[in-house]
Amino acid sequence: MEYVVGLGLALAVSVFASLVGLDRDRAFYPTVMVVIASYYALFAVIGGSLQALLVESIAIAAFVGLTVVGFKRNLWLVVAALAAHGVFDFFHGHIVINDGVPVWWPMFCLAYDIMAAACLAWLLKRSRVPVHAH
Repeated sequence: MEYVVGLGLALAVSVFASLVGLDRDRAFYPTVMVVIASYYALFAVIGGSLQALLVESIAIAAFVGLTVVGFKRNLWLVVAALAAHGVFDFFHGHIVINDGVPVWWPMFCLAYDIMAAACLAWLLKRSRVPVHAH
């Protein structure tokens, strides 16, 4: 169920963003990626673990850093960041002990991330969003 909801929600958000023109701006998917990366910090706070927050912050910084470089230089790096975060979700429970993470979250987020990466890749392949910053 988590996978279906994650895929469906990411597709719905991406289609909505296209219909209203939000994704014509190069900042849309990088902003989504920054928000996605930050959720694990929220869960660490919910779980009351400073150690989890510190470990999560390292991962967040890496994903945000890749996203900023992608936004500034080449949006294919944002596709890579989204896909890599999906892989991170798959392994998250084996890497970080974060009791605030809902049991269903990694599966949901993995599906969302992969679908969002696919939607951005589709937009870039169809030249609907400029790959490079001006």
